[in-house]
Amino acid sequence: MQFGLTEEQEMIVDTVRSFVENEIYPLENEIERLGEVPKEIADEIKSKVLAMGFYAPNFPEDVGGGGLNHLEFALLERELGRGSMALTHFWGRPQNILMACEGEQREKYLLPAIRGERMDALAMTEPDAGSDVRGMKTTARRDGDDWILNGTKHFISGAAHADFVIVFVATGEDMTDKGPKKRITCFLVDRGHPGFEITHGYNSVSHRGYDNMVLSFDDCRIPNSQVLGEVDGGFDVMNTWLYATRITVATMCVGRARRVLDIATQYCVDRKQFGQQIGKFQGVSFKLADMVTEIDAADWLTLASAWRLDEGLEANREIASAKLYASEMLARVTDEAIQIHGGMGLMADLPLERFWRDARVERIWDGTSEIQRHIISRDMLRRLGG
Repeated sequence: MQFGLTEEQEMIVDTVRSFVENEIYPLENEIERLGEVPKEIADEIKSKVLAMGFYAPNFPEDVGGGGLNHLEFALLERELGRGSMALTHFWGRPQNILMACEGEQREKYLLPAIRGERMDALAMTEPDAGSDVRGMKTTARRDGDDWILNGTKHFISGAAHADFVIVFVATGEDMTDKGPKKRITCFLVDRGHPGFEITHGYNSVSHRGYDNMVLSFDDCRIPNSQVLGEVDGGFDVMNTWLYATRITVATMCVGRARRVLDIATQYCVDRKQFGQQIGKFQGVSFKLADMVTEIDAADWLTLASAWRLDEGLEANREIASAKLYASEMLARVTDEAIQIHGGMGLMADLPLERFWRDARVERIWDGTSEIQRHIISRDMLRRLGG
């Protein structure tokens, strides 16, 4: 692994960071106040990113994407992590799973998503099925050449602005030595399709404006042509294209932690107590030392896991380690930054209390910390026959 960035990679970092600082930062307080992103703001961000040629950077060039590899995309996401997720959402990064589109699906879903003409959302989580994907109760049953979908999904990020959703549902069940095991299939469902409704979800303390939505399917009739991948092959599609989504969470946590550290470090220089800068006090300066060390460690864990994917190496444990450590690191760093600022750290006049709130969900979505520890330990033990 090369530890230095190429000139092109440096350009990606500089371009994205400049955009976030100049176009995203000034809008953050307004979005916090409104609790949503007005359409005109969303459209303006999207149009600027399209004009820069950075839209859909995670897709191959031969379908119109930016052609970034996993490491380069991680660097881009790290810089986007510095800004409000509600706003950076419109720096379009469609779900890579759309690469599984075939035939007419490519013209209807894949290519419009890459061109910024349509937005997607991924739907797996249900009220009674989070980490236990096979526990989902939303079902689809065959009816001639169609499927009838029934059930509910919740906590669906991005669905507020989605033109269509990529939804996983149970389409059958097999008996195994460990009991019944559900078969899962992936479908593409358009917003406004009869029997399909998107409604607002819950009020979350994390990432205001980046709404979670509830999806309801009530005898929703979908033609067989809307199956993404193979019938009962949902896990194959999932494992092929959603393998690296946890890297995004990890790298955005690193970006946000870097911004928090910048704020805390500047405060240590500007704030004086007992006649000197507070950064001169060991109790404060050692916090900075611990913070930057943890951030660097999370950064390298994340970039190394992305690099392994680019090299075609097994990376499941490394990705889990990166997601686990980076998300928990962000919680510690934001908490220490508030401690350095004292009472002001909890005031809405500074963004720290927002970062503190936002950090909490990172240990939950895209696989909880407990799930990541399970993945890591299982990988270690399996190698020894455990």
